[in-house]
Amino acid sequence: MGLSVESEKTIKCDLNDLYLGWIAMLDGVSLDQLRAFIAAVDEGSFSAAARKLYRAQSAVSGWVGGLEDQLGVVLFDRTARFPRLTPEGMLLLADARNVVSGVDAMKARAKLMAGGLEAELAVVIDVFFPTTTIAATAKAFAERFPLTPLRLFVEGLGAAYQPVLDERCSLGILASLPIEFPSLVSERLGDVPLVMVAAPGHPLARFQGRIPKRELAKHVQLVLTDRSNLLASRDYGVFSPLTWRLADLSTKYALLKDGVGWGSMPHYMVESDLADGKLVRLDARADLALAMGAYYRASAPPGPAGRWFVDYLKGMPGEFPAR
Repeated sequence: MGLSVESEKTIKCDLNDLYLGWIAMLDGVSLDQLRAFIAAVDEGSFSAAARKLYRAQSAVSGWVGGLEDQLGVVLFDRTARFPRLTPEGMLLLADARNVVSGVDAMKARAKLMAGGLEAELAVVIDVFFPTTTIAATAKAFAERFPLTPLRLFVEGLGAAYQPVLDERCSLGILASLPIEFPSLVSERLGDVPLVMVAAPGHPLARFQGRIPKRELAKHVQLVLTDRSNLLASRDYGVFSPLTWRLADLSTKYALLKDGVGWGSMPHYMVESDLADGKLVRLDARADLALAMGAYYRASAPPGPAGRWFVDYLKGMPGEFPAR
């Protein structure tokens, strides 16, 4: 026989009240109680936990007992000489550790922020910048600033400047462009050499010596396109009217290796392909070097984390052959 509508409403109300009461009871749990619980487990007894916490044993026992009352479960079996965790205590120990470590991390992060450290560091990286260099810097950053989140974005050309200009990123590791950005300050890092390449089977690969511009113009040139409007109607390093515009460098790299066209690539990305004969360097007298720098708004210079990031890149040896 089913319950009446009124009975179902009453049961739901009772369960809801019970749940709210349990939540209110948990609101009274203190960090002292959780720390005493964890210390008692780690030290093996309430007396040892009291010595670790520099508290009286009665205080530690009271905190643990109060925690058990509020949680409604027994955390320790006290029938033996030393307290032993109950199955319920074992399950709740991990939760207690997470709560305490989370609070400790929050307090440490707040202390660092009060001292001027950025809440997080958002950096946009030029697509031509060496990935291994950024990876090494990010790894060192995590060790130096473990409580500061690092957000990395990768863009090319003018689209790499946009996050710094519109304040989505506080720092940009960018290639210099032949246009002025009065609101930005730059610090030189070094150069990334570019080389013109094509697949071994490409017609341009058969040329010995310098390739005339008229020959370059006969073949598709693969060009990285700007996903912003900063370089609208401007082309740099384009020698052929037959261009394929690509939004990312990895796609350009794949098409070059497949012989779809010819184009420029960072030397560090194709060095092994040139050595293995998978790509051929073209003598077009058009090789360039991208000047890389750290860019930030003049009105918002880097904080301690951003300053460290820039200085670390400056101090990395051997990453920029043309420095």
